[in-house]
Amino acid sequence: MAEPAAPTVLILGGTAEAAALASALAGRARVVTSLAGRTRSPQPPAGELRIGGFGGAEGLAAWLRAERVSTLVDATHPFAANISANAVAASAATGVPLLRLERPAWRPGPDDDWRPVGSLEDAAAALPQGARVFLAVGRQELAAFAGRPDLRVLVRTVDPPGALPIAAEAVVARGPFEVAAETRLLQSRRIAWIVSKNAGGSGAAAKLAAARALGIPVIMVERPVLPPAETASGVEPALAWLAGCGI
Repeated sequence: MAEPAAPTVLILGGTAEAAALASALAGRARVVTSLAGRTRSPQPPAGELRIGGFGGAEGLAAWLRAERVSTLVDATHPFAANISANAVAASAATGVPLLRLERPAWRPGPDDDWRPVGSLEDAAAALPQGARVFLAVGRQELAAFAGRPDLRVLVRTVDPPGALPIAAEAVVARGPFEVAAETRLLQSRRIAWIVSKNAGGSGAAAKLAAARALGIPVIMVERPVLPPAETASGVEPALAWLAGCGI
């Protein structure tokens, strides 16, 4: 008698937690990690890799049915609001159980100078005239600052940036980053402000520690509100949830 097919777990990835979960599931299930394709040379996760969008919630639901997916894990970036909403809708349409692997947000300490804002546009408006600023928001979000040509801007990209929507010095580097290196970067560019999205996690937190030590204020863009879903705060709780689903 043929062995029953292994259950299929689809991970909507792009984060360190997604890669760690895929590695932990190796041998327990067929694991497919889907990436949006914004990075030219992504680090391949354990299991199968799929690149590109699904075509909205309906396309994702069709893929879940066609591939007989057992469970869906949304381990995307906390600001990937569209795919997270599509995951909720596709789960509801197909009955495939959904877990959102949501890393905890960063919280300011007593020595931090954070200025919370609701959007990137609000962040652009909050910067003082002529500020020297590190925009730690990702290449896709730089257009929100196009109306501030007075700023002296530093950005960091995973891939060579090519044409940018704003005038900026670009540093090409891939995290995780160390506090000492971040401190040197901020000092060498005489950065006076940082704009960051509240991504959470450890990979990009070093710049916040460096800002704290140097007394640099951080304009922190708060996370978007996502549709309700069952959540886990880390890989171990996610594995426990998947075990409850028979994986």
